[in-house]
Amino acid sequence: MEAIVKTNFEFPGQKDEYVGKVRDVYNINDEYLVMLVSDRISAFDVVLPKGIPYKGQILNQIAAKFLDATSDIVPNWKIATPDPMVTVGHKCEPFKVEMVIRGYLAGSAWREYKSGKRTLCGLPLPEGMVENQKFPTPLVTPTTKAMEGHDENISKEEIISSGLVSKEDYEAIEKYTLALFQRGTEIAAKMGLILVDTKYEFGKKDGKIYLIDEIHTPDSSRYFYADGYEERLAKGERQRQLSKEFVREWLMENNFQGKAGQTVPEMTPEVVANITNRYIELYEHITGTKFEKADSTNILARIENNVNECLASLSK
Repeated sequence: MEAIVKTNFEFPGQKDEYVGKVRDVYNINDEYLVMLVSDRISAFDVVLPKGIPYKGQILNQIAAKFLDATSDIVPNWKIATPDPMVTVGHKCEPFKVEMVIRGYLAGSAWREYKSGKRTLCGLPLPEGMVENQKFPTPLVTPTTKAMEGHDENISKEEIISSGLVSKEDYEAIEKYTLALFQRGTEIAAKMGLILVDTKYEFGKKDGKIYLIDEIHTPDSSRYFYADGYEERLAKGERQRQLSKEFVREWLMENNFQGKAGQTVPEMTPEVVANITNRYIELYEHITGTKFEKADSTNILARIENNVNECLASLSK
């Protein structure tokens, strides 16, 4: 199976293309976006040198499922998923912040807490917490959206005072963030999972706020298995996770955290195959359905044909 790490399409009405860490986004007449989820993988804000077969399909299909499952809470950008690796939707003007929400003290929040910090994005953190412990209430901890390098934590007050987002808009997307996280938590619980933390992105089109990008995928979210969570917490043991954290842990074990002078460890075929298998496991546990691998013959031609048909139908 070939990993799709680079695309260079010319779709009808295409004005420009944006290449992100994982996604290739094509602007169609400033009205629609064709978002192709590649098989690239990033960690510590670095795109790793090898692609992961089927990762793009997995992320795109999880995101599509959860966009549909939350469309009653907030309008979202999705119009269609014409290909397993592609979503087509409304082009919105994105807010320049990512709405990170945390239900548990894990990941980078735990690393900061362990170092002695007791505030996160201007919010006070209780004393005496342990890794992976549940917060009394979920914390909204926004970050700025970096075009390059690392996203930076920022407080609600700083976002509003700096004019990054108006007070009215920020309060709306904060309300949406809490409601989406509650829905994601309920869906995860039905699958025997805990939604630990995640991020949402929002944008505006014609004065209306939309949820954009992916949601509740293992790239944007962290999940624990509910079974055994309390016992592991009490013993101070590592939680069983469904997230990209296993990739970060492998990198850290091999002395890589995206810092200057560090080198990405070798991604052997065995390492790549293991990551693919873990992503398939993630898909099946998060969605409760078996993963069906898309046809892998001439993938780029398949994508181009499917997207062209979709755009033709939208232009009618």
